[in-house]
Amino acid sequence: MIRARDIHKRFGEVEVLRGVSLQMDKGEVIAVIGPSGSGKSTFLRCLNHLETIDRGRIEIEGEAMVTSGSDGLARYVADAELRRICRRMGMVFQHFNLFPHMTVLQNVIEAPMVVKGQRREEIVPRAEALLRKVGLLDKCDAYPSRLSGGQKQRVAIARALAMEPDIMLFDEPTSALDPELTGEVLRTIRQLAEERMTMLVVTHEMGFAREVASSVVFMDGGLIVEARPSAEFFAAPEHPRTRAFLHNML
Repeated sequence: MIRARDIHKRFGEVEVLRGVSLQMDKGEVIAVIGPSGSGKSTFLRCLNHLETIDRGRIEIEGEAMVTSGSDGLARYVADAELRRICRRMGMVFQHFNLFPHMTVLQNVIEAPMVVKGQRREEIVPRAEALLRKVGLLDKCDAYPSRLSGGQKQRVAIARALAMEPDIMLFDEPTSALDPELTGEVLRTIRQLAEERMTMLVVTHEMGFAREVASSVVFMDGGLIVEARPSAEFFAAPEHPRTRAFLHNML
């Protein structure tokens, strides 16, 4: 579903990604963990072309969206092709990014109508089904300002799912929430995992990573330090840096 190879990304003089490679298969849930500044969120944003890479190769479902030329620099496919490939991925951000002037229902149906050209009467039943799925159908006429943080994030998940992606990317979806609201968002993501949705989740929730992820990736200093099946990762981490990180987190 995703194959990233030797991804490099620099912001000015700072090399944020220093050769990151990752492969994930259909139905897999990979949790990406690591300290702040390790490159986790930047890597996720590169996969969805919210950031451009300097060097490397990214394939989504077997189609290359960016490769490296003979000079070693990244070469992206044409814009139309890039948009088509990126539509296979849904993205959920830390801070929800809902449109404040739109109701919950309008937030969910906007992208399918504008990006995919679907008619309102075509998408509304699916949008209502998604809001029911995340437990918020009763809020369809509410505006984001009237929602809790956990409710906003569940609307953001429904909005991403409305585009019918094959892959979901989550960038620390609970980091902006109070602890008591974190559970409702994680339950929604756990339900998607049970339905075999392919997901890459940047998270600081170790319990969630242990219980839900099929594999865990530990990043530090712009590199993947260790990547193993979840049970093995938490039971017997191999790298000293991984062991130190988990000691501080658990």
